[in-house]
Amino acid sequence: MEKSELLDKLKQECLNCNKCELGKTRINLVFSDGNPDSAKYILVGEAPGANEDLTGIPFVGRAGRLLNEFLEKSGISREKDLYIINTVKCRPPQNRVPKDSEKNACRAYIEEQINIVNPKVIILCGSTALNSFYPVKTPISKIRGEWLKINIKGREYNSMPIFHPSYLLRNHSTEEGKPRWLMLKDLEKIKSV
Repeated sequence: MEKSELLDKLKQECLNCNKCELGKTRINLVFSDGNPDSAKYILVGEAPGANEDLTGIPFVGRAGRLLNEFLEKSGISREKDLYIINTVKCRPPQNRVPKDSEKNACRAYIEEQINIVNPKVIILCGSTALNSFYPVKTPISKIRGEWLKINIKGREYNSMPIFHPSYLLRNHSTEEGKPRWLMLKDLEKIKSV
């Protein structure tokens, strides 16, 4: 089976999922975005927000537009090089951080997507994604930009934590050493793989 067929089958499972309460309050399932056949990188975000819940597509609000700017500046194509998912498939109420039980309910789906796409690098976007995949509880400010190895279903993947674009919406400076400058350097490092 082709990647897209396997992912379509998995998406149907997610549409029928009732492992947690989030499926009861969503408008749309937010399964993924990007091209699984050509994606070199998987970006894992936190959770769908209001805009994502309305459209069914991850990273389409203000943070998504800022992410697109950084991707473009670093030479990573959202349409060709990236496959985007979140730690959960449904929007948590009031955009709160997903509970561990909700992330655990989605975990098998997320791991299956990662194994089907089989990326060169998993980009862990923000603290929630980092804490979902990396067992050592370290602040993202201390570990962003570092190469980490994570194991998904017996396969080892290179991964790198980066700041979440919503954090960068509150930090506007592009001076050397500031969060926006660091974000661009991290994405350039990922692109060089």
